Amino acid sequence: MNFHLKIWRQRDANSPGQLEDHEAKDIPASASFLEMLDIVNEGVTMRGEEPIAHDSDCREGICGTCSLTINGVPHGNNKAGIATCQLHMRTFQDGETIYVEPFRAKAFPIVRDLIVDRSAFDRIIQAGGYVSVRTGSAPDANALPIPKQSADLAMDAAACIGCGACVAACPNSSAMLFTSAKMGQLSLLPQGQAERGRRTLAMVRQMDAEGFGNCSNVYNCSAVCPKEISASFIARMNRDYMLASVQDGLSANEVRSGE
Repeated sequence: MNFHLKIWRQRDANSPGQLEDHEAKDIPASASFLEMLDIVNEGVTMRGEEPIAHDSDCREGICGTCSLTINGVPHGNNKAGIATCQLHMRTFQDGETIYVEPFRAKAFPIVRDLIVDRSAFDRIIQAGGYVSVRTGSAPDANALPIPKQSADLAMDAAACIGCGACVAACPNSSAMLFTSAKMGQLSLLPQGQAERGRRTLAMVRQMDAEGFGNCSNVYNCSAVCPKEISASFIARMNRDYMLASVQDGLSANEVRSGE
C-alpha cells in the first residue's frame, strides 16, 4: 500500500510549524500506523534529514503516549475504541492522503513535530489523584466488601490511560473526562472516601490552573476515547465538586466564627 502523508513538522513550541509532504511506499496492510511512520523515518534518515519525532512506548494501547491527530481526529477516525498504535493501515484506502498532526491544546505545548508535553495531566494527579492509606501486604479480597456495580464503575474509570485525546477533541480543550475518570476510580471505592472532598477540590482547581477549558457537553471526548470512558463520570465529578465546595465554604465560615 502507498500513501501520501502531510505531517506537521515543528522544531519546538516557540518555532513556526508547517505541514510537510512525505511518501509512504510499499507499506504492509497489516502494519500499524506507528510502524508505517517508522518505515517512513528509515527513508528520511537515509536521506540525511531529521527524522519525524513522535511518541510511542507499549504499542499495545496501554500507555497512551501514541497521541496523534489523524485526518483531524485524535487517534484516527476509527470507532473501535483503539489508540493510534492499534490503528492498522488496512483501514485506509490505497493511495489516500493522510494528515498527521499533534494534539492541539494550549495546555499541551508542542515539544517537537508530533510530540506534545502532557505533564499538565501529571500535575492534576499530583494534586490529589491518590489515597493516603497504609501500604504493605495485600488485604484479603473479601475483607472490604464492595458492591459489584461500584467496583465495575471504578474499573471503567481506571481504564483511562491519560492519552489526552479527550482534550484534543474538545472544542474547549477540556480535561474533565480525564480528571473525572481519575477521581471516579477512587471516589467509587471505600478507600477513597476519607479524602473525597479534598481530592475533588484540589484536582479541579489544578485542572483550571493548567489552562484547560470547561465541559460544554459536546461529548467529543468520549467519542474519541480509546477506552470508551463514559461522559457520565463528568456529571459525577460536578456533583462531588458542588458538594465539596459547599462543605469547604461551611468549614471556612466555622473557622471565622471561632476567631
